Amino acid sequence: MKHYLGVDVGTGSARAGLFDANGTLKGSGVCAIETLRPAPDFAQQRSAEIWTSVCAATREALAEAGVTPGSVAGVGFDATCSLVVSGENDAPVTVSPEGEEDQDVILWMDHRAMGDAEEINAIGGEPLEYVGGRISPEMELPKLRWLKRELPESWSVARRFWDLPDWLVHRATGEETRSLCSTVCKWTYLGHKGLHGEGWDDGFLETIGLGDLAEAGHAAIGQSLAEPGAPCGTLTEQAASEMGLLPGTSVAASLIDAHAGAVGTLGVALGNGDITTRLAIIAGTSTCHIGLTEEPVFVPGVWGPYFGVVLKEYWALEGGQSAAGALIDAVIARHAAAAPLEAEAKGQGKRITDLLDARLTTLAEETATLTADRHVQPDFHGNRSPLAEPWRRGAISGLSLESGPDDLALDYLATVQALAYGTRHIIDEMRNAGARFDTLVMSGGLAKNTLFLRETADATGCTIVVPDQREPVLLGSAMLGSVAAGDFESVRSAMTAMCGQGATVAPRGGDIAAYHDRKYRVFRRMQDDYAAYRTLMAREETDR
Repeated sequence: MKHYLGVDVGTGSARAGLFDANGTLKGSGVCAIETLRPAPDFAQQRSAEIWTSVCAATREALAEAGVTPGSVAGVGFDATCSLVVSGENDAPVTVSPEGEEDQDVILWMDHRAMGDAEEINAIGGEPLEYVGGRISPEMELPKLRWLKRELPESWSVARRFWDLPDWLVHRATGEETRSLCSTVCKWTYLGHKGLHGEGWDDGFLETIGLGDLAEAGHAAIGQSLAEPGAPCGTLTEQAASEMGLLPGTSVAASLIDAHAGAVGTLGVALGNGDITTRLAIIAGTSTCHIGLTEEPVFVPGVWGPYFGVVLKEYWALEGGQSAAGALIDAVIARHAAAAPLEAEAKGQGKRITDLLDARLTTLAEETATLTADRHVQPDFHGNRSPLAEPWRRGAISGLSLESGPDDLALDYLATVQALAYGTRHIIDEMRNAGARFDTLVMSGGLAKNTLFLRETADATGCTIVVPDQREPVLLGSAMLGSVAAGDFESVRSAMTAMCGQGATVAPRGGDIAAYHDRKYRVFRRMQDDYAAYRTLMAREETDR
């Protein structure tokens, strides 16, 4: 029997999963990755550690599955859209202001380049039309601009700049083909113009101060591109030995981790349905909202339209929230009742959110309406979309002198609801521009949170589908390997065969929907108010 390996490199760990041709998970493994934070808004990693973790996770998956390396026909990689900088002979080039040589990765969530993003947006250019009109500091060109200015020695010795998913393919195969997914979504490559460098806008690169990236036919950022799932080479002797696989195993063009989640979920229980009515929500540390359209749909503040980054011939829209699970964690951690409740949860072998869920049910039979006076503005780490304003910050309204666990439960519920309203805002803007999304396919850690699912369904009015598959992101990457191995003719056909079924959560409507409508108006008002506060303070500075 053939198997396909999916490797997912997230923010805090590398994971690997082995699947058969029906999408059944046979074995998995995980290995942690350290994040280093030398300054506020900085987040760095080491590519060498990432690769070591990938290999450890792969070996663990093989051992758990009990399969031979020879049964693995193809490998697919996905990862966060982090920046990797390489020098001569693929040596790491430091991205750290402290100069640590092995810290060669700027993590996706690093916001050191906010000023550069704003300057690029002020300059403008055609590529910005395909990222919602505004480039994000989480994308690579602002980070490269920062690197060139702030670390000129690193810039001078750098030979290649990689998105992490592409670097993994390169590390595994020695080849330099980049995926459309990474280059289009995070590097402003216009994928609809071709696969051989035609999509780079050299005038734009020159105007924003990165014209040297066009030298040598764009060798530093990608001369040859491929659709996700296309063969990109085979495992080298070294990589195969490190991973516990066989040299010559097919390796596919990669995906960004959220897009792997879209591949692993959009086909769940779809049958003959229309995939363009579905929005994949990958909800973990952050949240990504990815949907497909047959024609380009331009939505201000929403990334895309991106051509060919998920499925061939389809355009993709990508909304997102820069903090989701991370926001829930932060709101809980700052509360006085968190530490004792966390200790209680640990003693019971549970998560603190399990205890908060239970506590809410003791406060009212219908818990959704407990937050009539408690409201959260969730942009603690900026607004990725649809406002596309990374300078925004969050707020909690309706606080009292209470500081016990019941008060923490209200903060928790209001935060979950605020994330749901953020999703509603994104969907509203997509629909206003012509998209037809009415079903949300949920994956990621928060897909296991029953309260999060219920509040999102009720707040958006959309039906939610939760895959039976417990590792849909890994499955999405494994599908890439199955296509590269030649066992499926396309990613779409692999989705049909491997996505499986799922459960549904329907919106309750009625009085609950009306309650969320009112809360949503408060949510939007709080966004407007924060912008007004910022304007007032800017005027104060000007008056001095």
